[in-house]
Amino acid sequence: MAKKGQLFLVKVQNASKYMSKLKLVVVFMMAPMLIFAQQNDIWDLQRCVTYALDNNISVKQSDIQARLDALSLKQAKSGQIPTLNFNTQGGYNFGRSVDPTTNQFTTNRVLFQSYGLQTGVTLFNFFKLQNDIKSKKIESESSQQDINRAKSDVTLNVAAAYLQYLLAKEQVNIAKGQIELTTNQLELTKKQVAAGALPELNAAQLSAQLATDSSTYITNQTTMEQNKLQLLALLNLSADTPFEVSLPDVDKIPLEPLSELEPGALYQNALNTQYQQKVDSLKILAAQYAAKSARASMYPSLSAFGSVGSNYASSYMTQSGSFPYTDTIGSVNINGQNYYTTAQGQIPVYSKAGYGKQIFDINLSQAVGLTLNIPIFNNRQSKTAWEQAKLNVTNLELQQEQNKQTLQQDIYKAYTNAKSGIEKFNANSKGASYAQYAYHLAELRYDNGMLSASDYLVQQNNLYTAKINQVAARYEYIFRLKVLEFYKFNHINL
Repeated sequence: MAKKGQLFLVKVQNASKYMSKLKLVVVFMMAPMLIFAQQNDIWDLQRCVTYALDNNISVKQSDIQARLDALSLKQAKSGQIPTLNFNTQGGYNFGRSVDPTTNQFTTNRVLFQSYGLQTGVTLFNFFKLQNDIKSKKIESESSQQDINRAKSDVTLNVAAAYLQYLLAKEQVNIAKGQIELTTNQLELTKKQVAAGALPELNAAQLSAQLATDSSTYITNQTTMEQNKLQLLALLNLSADTPFEVSLPDVDKIPLEPLSELEPGALYQNALNTQYQQKVDSLKILAAQYAAKSARASMYPSLSAFGSVGSNYASSYMTQSGSFPYTDTIGSVNINGQNYYTTAQGQIPVYSKAGYGKQIFDINLSQAVGLTLNIPIFNNRQSKTAWEQAKLNVTNLELQQEQNKQTLQQDIYKAYTNAKSGIEKFNANSKGASYAQYAYHLAELRYDNGMLSASDYLVQQNNLYTAKINQVAARYEYIFRLKVLEFYKFNHINL
């Protein structure tokens, strides 16, 4: 039996040596990470939120949509301005063709060119244009509010991810403290085993516990890195960006009293302050004006037009002069005397008209007029568009009602979670205090050989679990209260 005991002691000592080497390896691997962390730039919540608002993809997309709507508004306003278009055409005709200046067939080769300037403006269309402008203007305002909504969502998401990262770091620190606690106890136990005060089993159980604590530490470290990656994604930063957050004093984080965050009052306040509610109201108003604009398409419209045009053809001939002539057209004999009848006239002389003469004088034409368009039947397009616009208004009103219900549910749910979170934190704080006291008593009894290693480890694990639950409950109730503060103030502050 003595040999078996000695053999078991040797195994325990070998296991202890292995765990010591493992600790050295872990410390060696962590050292560069600690040095690197010291070199990282420190980010607090305000900096994270500010950076996210400038770089988050969702915010950028909302900004692009706002600019698109602003362009649509500019286009709608431009509908009040007369249109002006200029066109020109030139070419060379050969073979049998029509002379563009005389509209006569010719076989001559003709070099031609034409110009045209047209303008038009809508005089009255039953306020279709005015309602369209109002609709586009309100849509543009809605897009601006949607940017604020996107920023608001990003702020809340960044705050949640930031607190999750802080929680993970706290859990890593607790796990690290657990390793130190187990390590110190293992070293003490090894000395007591060597002195014969404690059985070898105690050292073996503590060695196994140290391995378990190391595994828990690695798991918590992985969770912390995952939470960090989630926060980096919200900031639109690459995963390899040097990054570290500041650790605020949790006890000094300002928290609004729960009594000041009554859900009914928060809901009424949120209806006037939350950007989503503003977006919904503006979208409905814009859709109502769009429906009025669509209805105006079924009524007559009056517009004015004007045009100036001219053309040139190389074959065009114009009279450039004349010369007189006298022609005998008959004679009469009176009493044997012949009298001749003559006619005098002018023989025209033609020559090709010059380019400028044709364009600015001979072929220049102008026109002004009014156009009355009366829709009679257009395959029901106008009426269908109007009916669709009315249904769109109804759909947006239903969406607004749905969003109001969701907002109310979210606020009451957040209040319930905050209330239970505070109670949960208080309960876990008491549990951690009792667990700390129980561990202290267990440690004294274990050191005096009055408690087995397994019973000691039970108390140690209970203390670890109590600390983890306490810190998790603390961050949970902080976040729950911050959500309620967000509905009240539209921002989050740590």
